[in-house]
Amino acid sequence: MNLSLAGKKAIVCGSTDGIGKASAILMAKRGAEITLVARNKDKLSITISELSHEHGQKHSFISADFNYPDELKQRIHTYFEQANYQGHILVNNSGGPHGGQLIDAEDDEFRKAFERLLICNHIMVKAVVPGMMELGTGRIINIISTSVRQVIPGLGVSNTIRGSVAQWAKTLAHELGSHGITVNNILPGYTATARLQELAESKAEAQDVSPDDIYEMWSNNSSLRRLGKPEEIARGVAFLASDAASYINGHDLAVDGGRIGA
Repeated sequence: MNLSLAGKKAIVCGSTDGIGKASAILMAKRGAEITLVARNKDKLSITISELSHEHGQKHSFISADFNYPDELKQRIHTYFEQANYQGHILVNNSGGPHGGQLIDAEDDEFRKAFERLLICNHIMVKAVVPGMMELGTGRIINIISTSVRQVIPGLGVSNTIRGSVAQWAKTLAHELGSHGITVNNILPGYTATARLQELAESKAEAQDVSPDDIYEMWSNNSSLRRLGKPEEIARGVAFLASDAASYINGHDLAVDGGRIGA
């Protein structure tokens, strides 16, 4: 099985923490030249220093905030133009909205989540696809959530918007497949990230329990009885980015430890 990414160029969004960072590190180790995209320049500088250069790669980064789609579009356009960039791989990844009951959500929460999780993904896709078409190959991988199959209580807005992202991705898979471009989704289970810690603390406060109690409940939600690690999700990302996944398209790949309940 050919899992090498040598000679490939990859853009990884949300790449200074959690699953995005783990994916960038693993893909660089397998030979890809990485362009990181995130908002915090200090974290970007730290992350880029952790990427392997074993295959002679010249990694770079773009500082942009997914809360501001117009700013993202302008900075991506500038980077592509100045670098004459053609990428083989795009990993769309961004933090989700705050937790809470769906019935309590305000209108603006949906708009902001839609912009961050779908509009910004679409901006990234529109930037990379022309180059992928010229190359005759491409991999677009979207980090979503198992909530597209089974809702996660207390994440009302996220459940709603993630579902639309999944359908957007499958539509793109249908449209782009004839150009040699695959579009797939990774559905992580409960994964030990800063985002999950934030959700655990919020949920614990609402239920008057400890965050450890929430973590135990989430761990028991997996048949492996533990949380996932970002590195474990990254292996799924790197696989879908490789030539070994050339005939996988429009697929939701759950990397969830066997999630078994709500």
